[in-house]
Amino acid sequence: MHLLETGGVVAHALEGVWGLACDPFDAGAVARVLRIKQRPVSKGLIVVAASPAPFAEELGDLSPTVRDAVLASWPGATTWVVPNHSFPAWITGGAPTVAIRVPAHAQARALAERFGGALVSTSANLSGWPPARSELVVRRHFGRTVDWVLPGATAGRRGPSRIRVAGSGAELR
Repeated sequence: MHLLETGGVVAHALEGVWGLACDPFDAGAVARVLRIKQRPVSKGLIVVAASPAPFAEELGDLSPTVRDAVLASWPGATTWVVPNHSFPAWITGGAPTVAIRVPAHAQARALAERFGGALVSTSANLSGWPPARSELVVRRHFGRTVDWVLPGATAGRRGPSRIRVAGSGAELR
């Protein structure tokens, strides 16, 4: 997808909320998402993919039992915090870990697949505000600040993905 490859930001539906997507390796695109959300880089961002393949380095660091638990939850609405080996500090907030997920929302996976790798996918909202749950709200709040709103709808889940720590299973959200 040329738009994402050239630093664009796309709003798209996920399981329960709308997200803002960009190339996680493009510092300018990520900075734009953070400005749009008014979110500090120190909080880190979630990265999604169409399959576990883009997360091979991170998954390879996990014990077989933990890796199996992570993989069993995907595609799904569970984000896992794992040791980081391939994502830049502007994604992790400078932490040694990264939050990764393969979403259950078919359109979100298709977006990542067309892009050809992992994508930032952070909730479409100003930091501290509730995430957008409809295309209409996204268009109203972000229509002029994003490059494209991918028409669609959430899958009906209530709220954003759960965030768990791989290994301990601790739930952060």
